[in-house]
Amino acid sequence: MHPHRQALWFSLAFVILAADQAAKSVVDATPPLGWSHPVTPFFNLVHVLNPGAAFSFLAGAGGWQRWFFLAIAIAVSIWLIWMLRQPRPRSESLAFSLILGGALGNAFDRALRGHVIDYLDFHIAGWHWPAFNVADIAITLGAVCLVLASFTASGQPQAREKA
Repeated sequence: MHPHRQALWFSLAFVILAADQAAKSVVDATPPLGWSHPVTPFFNLVHVLNPGAAFSFLAGAGGWQRWFFLAIAIAVSIWLIWMLRQPRPRSESLAFSLILGGALGNAFDRALRGHVIDYLDFHIAGWHWPAFNVADIAITLGAVCLVLASFTASGQPQAREKA
């Protein structure tokens, strides 16, 4: 892969990490924990902590999950960095870059804060989707990109980026 192309993908991951941490720092420093501010009839800004994983999985596990999820995030990040250094279709590189930025954002929280800060809360008819953050959005978009890339890859060969 061309070094400039690699720089693009790593820069995107860094921008996601920086945006995620900037937003979390503002939320951590300003509104008190448990704060909720209605923005629309279906969306609130909130300040909640998630010591678990997606959908608060293992949130009440007693503390060991912090290190477990941090280790997974670090291992996945190393693998994603390795994947981004290989020639691959742009759609896959985009997906890996998004997931890398999100994984590092949440890993940073786990390492320094012991939990992940979430602040986006969507709801309807009293039912709330679990609160999430920019890192979670990037991971989700990256996963969607990978699924879409798999459909195009299964039907026909994709051009790989050239060195």
